[in-house]
Amino acid sequence: MRLTRIHVPGPLAAGGEVTLPVQAGEHLTRVLRLAAGAPFVMFDGSGGEYAAEIASTGKQVRARVLRHDPVERESPLDITLLQGVARGERMDLIVQKATELGVARIVPVLTERSVVKVDAKQRERKRAHWQSIVVSACEQCGRNRVPGVHDAVSLADALKLLPDGAMRCLLGADASEALAQAAARVTVAKLVLLIGPEGGLADHEEEYAQAHGFISCRLGPRIMRTETAGLAALAALQTMAGDFSR
Repeated sequence: MRLTRIHVPGPLAAGGEVTLPVQAGEHLTRVLRLAAGAPFVMFDGSGGEYAAEIASTGKQVRARVLRHDPVERESPLDITLLQGVARGERMDLIVQKATELGVARIVPVLTERSVVKVDAKQRERKRAHWQSIVVSACEQCGRNRVPGVHDAVSLADALKLLPDGAMRCLLGADASEALAQAAARVTVAKLVLLIGPEGGLADHEEEYAQAHGFISCRLGPRIMRTETAGLAALAALQTMAGDFSR
């Protein structure tokens, strides 16, 4: 039987007790109707996971931290997703599924054609919302390390956040090279994938990215929506150079 997994801000240590976050406690005891002594799994994002059991219920739910399991389910590819901010549920879907597909970090990018405008007052609220989706996706898919979500930033600022030595790809419908061809040349574990918003990247944005080391790649003969393109590319990269063949 697959046990429910809960993310608890750490650090966790075998042999201790912790108070669960309110939402997590309510999910275990009110939604799943688990009682004291019921087993589940906890992880704090630092690696591995812990067998646990409910110690007490009530206004606050307490849990016993049992043994540590060092299991990891991370991809050998360190992928940074630069995602043009998409509208509402589309962006939520991208963040959730990118986490399931093994992305290491997500940087929402505000581009010329972004339908959604995020001002300074909204950035932290949006980031916290997307980060909560990432945590929930990790709980569901078995990841024990939580990808970080950055504040929404301009393309220029996003490029300043990229890891050194990474292979950089952007998806473009008119690109001369297929993503599969680029992936076949991958000799490093770090990759950066740039996806435009609903209207795609403007010409000057593609040129700017290419001037900063990005290779323009196409993903087959069809034009995909922004919520499809990045996820399809991530799946292709994991198949060709990641952990889908394990």
